[in-house]
Amino acid sequence: MQMQTLLQEAIHKLESAWALRYLKILVFVLATAVVLIRYDVHCARNMSAPAAMDSAQLARNISEGHGYTTEFIRPLSIYLVKQQHHTAGDKDPARLNQDHPDLANAPVYPVVLAGLMKVLPFHFETSLKGVFWSTPDINSPGGRRGLRYQPDFLITFFNQFLFGVLLVMVFFWARRLFDFSVARLSVILLLGTEVLWRFSASGLSTTLLMVIFMGVIWCLTLWESEVREPKGGPNKLLLLSVAVGALTGIGGLTRYSFLCMIIPVVIFLGVYGGPRRLVYCASALVVFGLIAGPWIARNYAASGTAFGTSGYNVVEWFFPGFRLQRSLAPDLPGFPLILYFRKLTTNLLPVLQDDLFDMAGGWIAGFFLVSLMVGFRNPGLRRLRYFIVASVAMLAMAQALSRTKLWDETPLINSENLLVLLAPMIVVYGVGLFYTLLEGIQLPFPEMRFVAIWVFAILIMLPMWFALLLPGKGAIVYPPYWPDKIQQGAHLFSQDEMMMSDVPWAVAWYGDRQTVWLTLNATADPKNPTEWQESFFAINDALKPIDGLLLTPRSMDGHFQTDLLFDGHLSWGHFILGTVTSGEVPNGFPLRKAFPGWMPNQLLLCDRVRW
Repeated sequence: MQMQTLLQEAIHKLESAWALRYLKILVFVLATAVVLIRYDVHCARNMSAPAAMDSAQLARNISEGHGYTTEFIRPLSIYLVKQQHHTAGDKDPARLNQDHPDLANAPVYPVVLAGLMKVLPFHFETSLKGVFWSTPDINSPGGRRGLRYQPDFLITFFNQFLFGVLLVMVFFWARRLFDFSVARLSVILLLGTEVLWRFSASGLSTTLLMVIFMGVIWCLTLWESEVREPKGGPNKLLLLSVAVGALTGIGGLTRYSFLCMIIPVVIFLGVYGGPRRLVYCASALVVFGLIAGPWIARNYAASGTAFGTSGYNVVEWFFPGFRLQRSLAPDLPGFPLILYFRKLTTNLLPVLQDDLFDMAGGWIAGFFLVSLMVGFRNPGLRRLRYFIVASVAMLAMAQALSRTKLWDETPLINSENLLVLLAPMIVVYGVGLFYTLLEGIQLPFPEMRFVAIWVFAILIMLPMWFALLLPGKGAIVYPPYWPDKIQQGAHLFSQDEMMMSDVPWAVAWYGDRQTVWLTLNATADPKNPTEWQESFFAINDALKPIDGLLLTPRSMDGHFQTDLLFDGHLSWGHFILGTVTSGEVPNGFPLRKAFPGWMPNQLLLCDRVRW
């Protein structure tokens, strides 16, 4: 009898509102965990974006006490450092025989990763034991072949944690502006947005920047609400203005192109700030400058430029094939304004045709665009929508102007994709429009409303369903990145030696060796001093010896005619063709010992036999 009473009480509690609410939360958490495990095991891969590996190796240097220095050496960075530090008697003007300052990355994300490396057990050796990390190597008795690189996975897991933080922020923001139903469906759709999962597994700073941007949106939401309905007094508005300026500055130091967002932020504060608008705008600008200014001063002291090598991204478009980044003697003539306008208009076309609809993962972006024509009764909704539209315009122009060949290397999932930062807001407004339309439709029976919502959600999340159900590609991103091979080749050299490679970001990350990006030319032409300045020998003979050359399928699989034949007798393509066809290194090249068994897919040349 007592057992029956306890059972009845348990059923009654489950039927009560609070118990049902927590049961739904539990089901949602369990479903999220299932999706997370399935995605990480089935879909997540090692890093493929150069910027992700660059940030990771920089973070390791910071965590090991080497300061903000890099092992991925760009020839353009060598040029800038030499120009800034070249003085009489300086035997190392390029800072290659010591820790070379990083001039390419904004500092926030690498510093965050460095802190993560201090807390979590990062193991930088490949082929860890365990079926999740490696598998027995049939070509090496007792050896193992890596499947997943553990540091890549830990960085992925950290970014997925940030993704969870983002979902929580979006839920409460959507519930504040709309209602619980919109907030719940928005989080479900974001959780099922395949593009956001790919960014979380890419190792890029995008997910962290989305969290920061969501913080900016929250501050502007509270600020706008306080302007309309004062509750905390003028000091609250001032503090929120300071907070939004600080977060925008932190976002700009996470990715330099985000610095442009101070423009729509200040415009928003100025338009809706009332009599004290100038105070709010000035507060945000001053704090923004105080946060970004010291780092810009650091860059200027190290390179003579405000943003180091990243500042040349705008003009890099005029130098195909990363020629500017790989140049030791860049020819930078004055570019007329019409060329920048041409780049803007040329790159805005794919932004309008494709990127604008991919920013939230697909069809939901169409609902957002239609929602621009809906007159919401809530003035806060209308004002924040204006800010989001201004942000779309600003980020679209920044994305078009900063676009480089990197977009072709890793389409969509790269550090130049700025519109994806707006995905949470796009989804929330799109879901808000969906519920508005649903309210205006007379359905034959009430249950049909539930069916319509789930059909809408399933259709929006179709890419995610396919990603989870279709066969995976495997964790190794080969070609060209094979962590085992890269680490094996790099560890033939000591920490104070330098290599050259066509994937220097990967050698720096997986191999932990100082590696300079493949220069424009392979050999020196004594009749052409310019060719000398852009050759292997300009570094090897004058700055620091290059003890190893690692070439991957990124170069070895080059187009036969354009890359190997018609690129001139001084090109690396000509060098590779001669080495592969004859089996011998061209005369005069100092690295003559080839690591056995790697050709024709890869090539590792050393100054002497090291194995």
